Amino acid sequence: MLRPRPWSDRLRRDDGTASLEFLTVGVLLLVPLVYLVLAVAAIQAGALGIEGAARQAARVAVLSAETGGPDAAVERAVRVTFDDYGIDAEAASVSVTCDRADCTEAGAHVTVAVRARVELPLVPHVLALSAVASVPIEASATQTVSRFAGRR
Repeated sequence: MLRPRPWSDRLRRDDGTASLEFLTVGVLLLVPLVYLVLAVAAIQAGALGIEGAARQAARVAVLSAETGGPDAAVERAVRVTFDDYGIDAEAASVSVTCDRADCTEAGAHVTVAVRARVELPLVPHVLALSAVASVPIEASATQTVSRFAGRR
């Protein structure tokens, strides 16, 4: 005659727990991995945007050096590039330096440095967490003023 098993025997058996363990461990490992991929992608996109802004701003600074006021053109180039990449242009800083006293002189090296912070994804803007959960990125580019600058 078959007798039902007592509850203590049923609780000790492992029938069907492998799928539950797989799902639990899978979710616990998958969520941080997906966030890591999203965070690295956001930082890489920000780095590409900031580097592109520095490079374009250096080109604009060299081309507008002969007009005497490259600052507005450089700021505009950085702002347009940041808009393309979705980076906050208000929080960025741009500095233009020259290796000579006269930046419009032929052969002068103009260096543009751009600094900005890239916010990590899925971080709420509550309690000023965006300042803590962001990565500072800096890029610089150097261009040479053409030896034919100012000669037409």
